[in-house]
Amino acid sequence: MSSIQYPAPIPPLNIAELLKQYGLRAKKRLGQNFLQDEHILEKIADAAQIDSTDTVLEIGPGLGSLTRYLAACSENVVAIELDENLFPALEAVLGPYKNVQLIHGDILKIEPEDLIKRQDYLVVANIPYYITSAVIRHLLESNPKPRRVVLTIQKEVAARICADAGKMSLLALSVQVYGKPHIVMDIPAGAFFPSPKVDSALLIVDIYDNPLIETELLNIFFQLTKAGFSQKRKKLRNSISAGIHLSKDETEKLLLTTNIDPQRRAETLSLEEWGNLSRQYRNE
Repeated sequence: MSSIQYPAPIPPLNIAELLKQYGLRAKKRLGQNFLQDEHILEKIADAAQIDSTDTVLEIGPGLGSLTRYLAACSENVVAIELDENLFPALEAVLGPYKNVQLIHGDILKIEPEDLIKRQDYLVVANIPYYITSAVIRHLLESNPKPRRVVLTIQKEVAARICADAGKMSLLALSVQVYGKPHIVMDIPAGAFFPSPKVDSALLIVDIYDNPLIETELLNIFFQLTKAGFSQKRKKLRNSISAGIHLSKDETEKLLLTTNIDPQRRAETLSLEEWGNLSRQYRNE
């Protein structure tokens, strides 16, 4: 049962009929799979913990199915959509919601601060796999950062983001340095139209006031982690050496000084160990 008290019932959307009415087709190249399960839409808005005074930045509103729930429980929604062809249908669906601002654009080419004119805001997005990493990094490196990021993404990717040391990835580190991720629920492929080939999950990242790695060290942190994961099957001595153009002997010394076995692989290191390595590299 939702904890949100909506001022009026939100009618279900028939995505297939809406696409037909406006002469539209879901574009596979843009990863367009429109979430239409009303129960899940309500649970997403509920899980986002939106307050009536909040501003929500929605990335990829599609046909506005979730946007209506966000608008009903927030002060205002700024919805940015890449596909201009969706706008006639999107504007019709969102007509009753006067607190929604629709913007045509690419979130990767626009700074969130140019869209949101306040320090405290939330991000909600249903994003395709191929831009997941880029969108997350763009949001978490923005200033001001969102208070919370709510993502509907591929289930496997959500699990990777939440991984512990031993199964770490560059994506997991890129997220966990900025906030604490957790999976709220799985979303079956059948909840979307058209249905994708894989299930999705709802991932929430609560953003820290400050990154776990000092801000002045973040560039070094990402330089080292990118090098470490560039050749995942290689041992750290070799992958980091190749990635930052340091001799293998110098790389081995750097790792040993940081109490890291040069024979380990990148996925086995914890965030704390990458932080220690970044500090040691800066001081070399």
